[in-house]
Amino acid sequence: MAAITAAMVKELRERTGLGMMECKKALVESEGSVDGAIEELRKSSGLKAAKKAGRTAAEGVSLIKISDDNTAAYIVEVNSETDFVARDDNFIDFANDVLNLAFEKGETDVAKLMAGELEAKREALVQKIGENVTVRRVVEIKGPVVGGYVHSTNKIASVVALTAGDAELARDIAMHAAAVNPRVARPEDMPADELEKEKDVIKAQPDMAGKPAEIVEKMMGGRIKKFLKEHSLVEQPFVKNPEQTVGELIKAAGGELVGFVRLEVGEGIEREEVDFAAEVAAAGGTGKA
Repeated sequence: MAAITAAMVKELRERTGLGMMECKKALVESEGSVDGAIEELRKSSGLKAAKKAGRTAAEGVSLIKISDDNTAAYIVEVNSETDFVARDDNFIDFANDVLNLAFEKGETDVAKLMAGELEAKREALVQKIGENVTVRRVVEIKGPVVGGYVHSTNKIASVVALTAGDAELARDIAMHAAAVNPRVARPEDMPADELEKEKDVIKAQPDMAGKPAEIVEKMMGGRIKKFLKEHSLVEQPFVKNPEQTVGELIKAAGGELVGFVRLEVGEGIEREEVDFAAEVAAAGGTGKA
């Protein structure tokens, strides 16, 4: 079993808001897995949700380019090692070169896109700034009406396609998606494995203990319905008017949702935490053996 470190306990406390001993116990039971501990804590204590681990973030930008007729868009994520470089004009220029070429060629395969001139530009940029630079994702979305939104920090970008309406409506919904972060477009789009995992969590919560199976199923049905509503774009209350769901807003414009894409810089990337004090000490020859 992996050793339970103070850093792991600290991360779990920050993500759950629970006490040190409770977090340490959960980590022991999950054999050192923070995500596993969170799932067990949700079962045993009714924990509703957990914050994202800070160390899963990487730096960089997410950018979008939309066609003049608002029927197609490309969205890219380009990563750097530090936020300082992510704000550098040379890095931003390179990210825009990637985006423009993807749009021009209609290419979403990163390896194909980077073959040739772009890779040479990337290598030159790495030499200039002294950090690794990677193109992580390129996604295309098309529809009769497409709109997009990029957060002011360039860390979150979102694009929405509709069957009807206008680009402003699509942009508003893209802004909603950027802010609220729905998992899926519609309830029926939720992956079966995520649904089953959520059912297991619900069944294991304390208020389910000792209840007849039929009562458990009835209670679970209501909670699953709520879970799907909270995480499905069309079922979420629209951020600008919570009295109306996103789906109702689109329907009022005579359209339906075709799909959406939301890219957040660094999501799912585990980045190693660096002890800069130790690194400096080692570089200076003062580190202890």
